Formats: sequence, structure tokens, C-alpha cells
Amino acid sequence: MSEPATSRPSRREQILDAAAELFARYGFHGVGIDDIGRAVGISGPALYRHFRGKDAMLAEMLTGISDRLLDAGRSRASSTAEPLRTLDELVRRHVEFALTNPALISVHLRDLDSLAANERHRVREAQRGYVEVWVEVLRLARPELDQPTARATVHAVLGLINSTPYSAHLDTAAMTALLHRMAMSALTG
Repeated sequence: MSEPATSRPSRREQILDAAAELFARYGFHGVGIDDIGRAVGISGPALYRHFRGKDAMLAEMLTGISDRLLDAGRSRASSTAEPLRTLDELVRRHVEFALTNPALISVHLRDLDSLAANERHRVREAQRGYVEVWVEVLRLARPELDQPTARATVHAVLGLINSTPYSAHLDTAAMTALLHRMAMSALTG
């Protein structure tokens, strides 16, 4: 959620990061506005200067990351004419995302249904778009795959990578290498 380490996260980003960690640990409904405020060193009511409420934090958190993943996927897919290289880049970027954002993955898996219907729809649309980027690249790399098989393969690979909040038992470098190797093996057959 935060910008690169060279810049200091904005107060809004700090709040979203703290909320993600708390929602991941205790669930959206198990966290109060005062808990989030305390985590960033301000009173709960002071959060209303940045967000209209806890629901708005969850919405921005989940729609924001879904939109960023989709944009990054599209950018990678259009940046090279080599499907295997593009697939490799998509895997590398998603593994990096999963290993650096386990709280967001946990929140998404557990609390997506806590979003208002229109925001949940927006997240799902971005996710479908992201999957379709992968499917298109996979079918270019493996033209023998029909669309349903390619889509099922992509969903399985993303599920594997997104399991890291629950399965990352190795150091980051080893987990990165393992996930990359497993994902590429599954995608390339």
C-alpha cells in the first residue's frame, strides 16, 4: 500500500496500512475506529479527517490494490511481445505483491463481503480483468490451451501465490524462489 521506501508514506497511507494489519489479525468487524487511531498514534475520531469511516478504509484498501494490480498487469502485458517473458514478469510481480502484502490478502479473503455491493462489484471487476490479462498472456505462450483451461490454470496459480499469508514458512528469498518456480511450472506445463 505504501510508496517505495525512499518516500515517507502519507498519513492516509499509514492509516490504511495500520487498518489492513488490524483487519487481517482481528477481522473487519473485530476492529474499532479507536483501535485504528491508536495504531497510528491519533484518536479514533481524528481518523474522520482522512476517511468517512471504517467502511471507507476497507473500500479504498481493496479497490485500490485491485486497481493497481490490474494496471500493473496490463502494463506488463503490453510492454513485451514475448509471452513467456511476460508470464515470468507477471509471476514475479504477483509473488512480490503477495510476500509484501500478506495483510491485504488476508483482509480480501475474509472481509470482501463486508464491502457495500457497488464497491464489491468494482473489486470483482478489477480482479476479473487482472485474471484475463494473465489468461491472454498464457494463451499466447501456450496456444494449445483453450480458454477455460487457461483460466482455471491462472486461478490455481494465483491461489497458490495468494496462500502465502498462511504458508510462508521460509525466508523471503527462498519463498520467492519456490513460488516462482512452482507458478512457472504450473503455467508452462
